[in-house]
Amino acid sequence: MIRLDDTTGNAVAAAIASERHRMGSPTTGMVLTLLILADESTQADATRAAMVAAREHPMRILTVIPRPGREPHRLDAEVAVGGEDGPGEVAVLRLRGDLAEHAGSVCIPLLLSDTPVVAWWPTDPPPVPADDPIGVHAQRRITDAAFAGDPRQALAARRDGYQPGDTDLAWTRLTPWRTVLAAMFDQPTEPVTGGSILAESGNASALLMASWLQDRLGVPIDLVDDDGPGLTSVTLTTADGDLVVDRADGRVAVLRRPGQPDSHVALPRRELHELIAEELRRLDPDDVYAEALDSLDLRGPRVRRAAGEAGG
Repeated sequence: MIRLDDTTGNAVAAAIASERHRMGSPTTGMVLTLLILADESTQADATRAAMVAAREHPMRILTVIPRPGREPHRLDAEVAVGGEDGPGEVAVLRLRGDLAEHAGSVCIPLLLSDTPVVAWWPTDPPPVPADDPIGVHAQRRITDAAFAGDPRQALAARRDGYQPGDTDLAWTRLTPWRTVLAAMFDQPTEPVTGGSILAESGNASALLMASWLQDRLGVPIDLVDDDGPGLTSVTLTTADGDLVVDRADGRVAVLRRPGQPDSHVALPRRELHELIAEELRRLDPDDVYAEALDSLDLRGPRVRRAAGEAGG
């Protein structure tokens, strides 16, 4: 890391270019700029995840850490280019004092020209990410309702402030689940009449899963409290019997269909860098996520607590 104290955005850009020149590596391989708006408690994990994702998506990573307060108005930065952690470029920017209110202005000189911009809030996003001084520069805006104190209200806020290009990692975590569930309908199946989801109480992904299933299948889906980890099972009821995806251990799911032997499929809980890498594979609006948000019932899907169930 190259440390720059009391610097400017232009000086940080020059330091990145100088380090690239020293290494004999051009910037033309960078495919996007990732803006991370974090605090001190989350910036290290978020930056590390982005650096791992950069192995798949070479990019410029700008981690912005506002430090409002009585500190002098100044910008401190740490810069790294390439190395063992991946081919990307990293600048960790600490905006102190009044400068914390001007993150957008600081970042503008650091954006790669003619490449997409993605913004990511690991914890608390603004009410309307697309209107934020950081989000206004971005084609895609990533949030994570899993870290909200009240995931239901967090998702309601995502719905109310939604603009095309928004997404949430609580939705990204469902990609393997949705793939497995969709595959269960590759064979002839009786119409689904209802269903249930077992998950830890208040799990944001489970809330989105229930909304998506209710919207797609047109049937009520119960949410059942469980010890987890995370989302543990989905059961869909038909006249022939239940379709079940049961992942009690957080790693391997058991698939059950009426009249067929059980089968197993890997369904591990994914690391943060895997989620970010998935989101960076597509920069167009996620219409299915938008529909799931739009179908989210503020009162929530019917919720009950498992009684006497294993792991409940």
